[in-house]
Amino acid sequence: MKITEIKEIAKRYDIKVGKTSKSELVRIIQQAEGNQPCFASNLSAECDQHSCAWREDCV
Repeated sequence: MKITEIKEIAKRYDIKVGKTSKSELVRIIQQAEGNQPCFASNLSAECDQHSCAWREDCV
């Protein structure tokens, strides 16, 4: 997913984007969604969240 799309999603959650990196921004969105903030982290290799919207970009 492109950063412009991610920023649009962040706006829906009233998340201030600023100079936040893509990975960090996705983790903030994951947390706002009530999910584990694990995008592109050492936990992504063991991901069991098959319905996660970010899975394709992550693992």
